[in-house]
Amino acid sequence: MAIDLTKREPDIRYLRDMESVIYDKEWLKTVDNPALYYMYRGVKEKNGLRYDITVIPPQILGREFVKTKGHKHIGSFGEIYVVLEGIGLYLIQKYIPPKDNQEEKVEDVSAIFARAGDVIIIPPYYGHVTINPSSETLKTANWISPDCRSSYDLFQEKGGAAYFALQHQDKEKIEWLKNNNYKNIPSLQFKEPEKKLPDNLGFLKGKQ
Repeated sequence: MAIDLTKREPDIRYLRDMESVIYDKEWLKTVDNPALYYMYRGVKEKNGLRYDITVIPPQILGREFVKTKGHKHIGSFGEIYVVLEGIGLYLIQKYIPPKDNQEEKVEDVSAIFARAGDVIIIPPYYGHVTINPSSETLKTANWISPDCRSSYDLFQEKGGAAYFALQHQDKEKIEWLKNNNYKNIPSLQFKEPEKKLPDNLGFLKGKQ
């Protein structure tokens, strides 16, 4: 059964909320403050998990495809995304928590293209960004523990994820650009989405 979002008030992420993670800083000076995406949190709950829906209309932010701000989870919580409509590009990057005041490191950066019905698994200790690389509206849902809290600090400090997804001269392609604010950026890996939810969802609830 489809969920009617027209009677719900979303949280809206505006461009000025995203300034720190946008690639094209010169472009930022030329635009106002458009809405970028819409977050409908707590649409339903099941088995102790919260179900959210995010709607990302197509836009180009200078040279960059429209995206979410990017966050990681505080603790060992995982998350699952399901594409409802459109095409999603999910950039996930494993982070190594800092020790003895050392800089937080990132490894295993992967990009996953997904279409309606595809499932994207965000394991514990992975930060992630959702990108709409198409001319269609992306509608994506996620299952997450209501106890999970998000941190945007790493993405804000580094000016985004380890890679930027830019519009290529060939409109059918994507130009991947390393974010040089990170040290020792690993090669970008491309992975396939899952086709169904995993049988065991315990990783979504963190360590018990």
